[in-house]
Amino acid sequence: MPSFTPTSPASLARLIADRLDELPGRRVLAVDGADAAAPIELADRIVAALGARGRSAVTVSTHDFVRPASLRMEYGRADEWSYRTAWFDYDAIEREILGPLRTTGRWLPALWDEHRDRSARAAVRVAPADLVLVLAGPMLLGRGLDVDLSVRLELSEQAALRRTPPDQQWTLPALRDHATAHPEIATWTLRWDHPDRAALRDDSHL
Repeated sequence: MPSFTPTSPASLARLIADRLDELPGRRVLAVDGADAAAPIELADRIVAALGARGRSAVTVSTHDFVRPASLRMEYGRADEWSYRTAWFDYDAIEREILGPLRTTGRWLPALWDEHRDRSARAAVRVAPADLVLVLAGPMLLGRGLDVDLSVRLELSEQAALRRTPPDQQWTLPALRDHATAHPEIATWTLRWDHPDRAALRDDSHL
């Protein structure tokens, strides 16, 4: 059984930023976590820690790369399989962000406005030569995305249920099934039931 060492979001952000700052050029970090784990909050902490070191960094949410509602909800508003396979446009993330970031440096920060259900109309950006892009959201691992480092935020079933709004709890089986089907080992794996009392898996690739 793996062992875990207590940590905090601030300490973790510094640890990850230190590792990223050792890597030259444009880099991508994936922070994989259910919405209940608030992966964007950790991503923003990491971006701030990198900025304090003078490194260019930006957060991107997978919720800015959802598919149109007509595709996401083709089989209903609470279809678990659709959430796993049709909700987020991982192909577009590779096509519009990760691929271009490695080649031309021109990338798109958002594709679709989830709330208005229309194009985000975001302008293409030119990445600085030292940019670290922190991609945060659910079910990122196991997608074959071209990332340099990764974080997995693990929630127990009880914590996920407690921290997920009632109208979103239909997503929990989909998240669980994806994690079971894709047990990809992240660079850093965290027990995240209580972020202020988080625990870092000791065999994480430090």
